[in-house]
Amino acid sequence: MHLNPYGEYAVLLAGSLADEWPADRDGIEARTRTFGMTMDFAPSRDDHQRTRQVIDTWLTVVDAPDPRERARILNDLMAAAAAYPRLTDHDGEGWHLHYRDDHQTLPDVLRAVISVGTALFLTTRGMQRLRRCAAGETPGDPCSAVVVDVTRNGRQRYCSVRCANRAAVRRHRARSTSAN
Repeated sequence: MHLNPYGEYAVLLAGSLADEWPADRDGIEARTRTFGMTMDFAPSRDDHQRTRQVIDTWLTVVDAPDPRERARILNDLMAAAAAYPRLTDHDGEGWHLHYRDDHQTLPDVLRAVISVGTALFLTTRGMQRLRRCAAGETPGDPCSAVVVDVTRNGRQRYCSVRCANRAAVRRHRARSTSAN
């Protein structure tokens, strides 16, 4: 069975790149493989820098203040990555869809995969399912990690158990202080 890289997997890949930026192009390509992309990409001199720009632009979707703005930004991203969907059979994966032209560079492919995947994820899971970690909303908390909410109930607010526990301790201390 082929797992389509569009949707959840593309958003998780983008979040992973945003939160832990690889040191070089090889690191980016290794991360794409971790999230299910198997195609090889001919190296270009500026792949690392251009992929960083793709991720930084994607983060404007994460940080958009409301669903309409998020949709506007995503529509612009998908228009910039426009290619008609096509069936492909490569690397022994079986037939599946690509939303990009053949022979594109790594940053161009990631722009298409991540923008289409984010749009599919948000329209099927809910426009509120992509955000920054709620721990970072507390003054002095440095967490700005991306939260891709894949939970059943759609209420994930923290990027990790560590951040959720830190927030719980702060709430407990605040209650204890106000009770005294």
